[in-house]
Amino acid sequence: MAGPVVPEVARKQSSMTERVQQSEDEWREKLTEPAFEVCRRKGTEPPFTGEYYHCNTPGTYLCVCCGNELFSSDAKYDSHSGWPSFTQAAGADSVSTAVDRSHGMVRTEISCLRCGSHLGHVFEDGPAPGGQRYCVNSVALRLRTQSS
Repeated sequence: MAGPVVPEVARKQSSMTERVQQSEDEWREKLTEPAFEVCRRKGTEPPFTGEYYHCNTPGTYLCVCCGNELFSSDAKYDSHSGWPSFTQAAGADSVSTAVDRSHGMVRTEISCLRCGSHLGHVFEDGPAPGGQRYCVNSVALRLRTQSS
């Protein structure tokens, strides 16, 4: 099933500062059920199943909820974790982090800075030079290809 169309506002640079707020019903209407569960309820898609796990298409990964630029395909790599992984976010306006103490673990959650959508987690076991692995759920993303 194709994901929602990326809003035209997503074609702007990632310096979007306006925040997006919608009710739970508005998000539920806009998103697929799997995207709603991950993005709005902090769920996780099963490993090795996501649309973008093996994707090598050049482009920019956008937030499925608001179209904010999150990650560049240039920063994507195969971490063998089961989820799309990136070495860095697209910019300072892309993601926020918070301590996540759910499921008996302490992790660093990453969310879209613009709309608060849950994306996944960032770990300190990525490749050099930064050493970070942004582990992201595919359903939280939409790829804007370079030709788009």
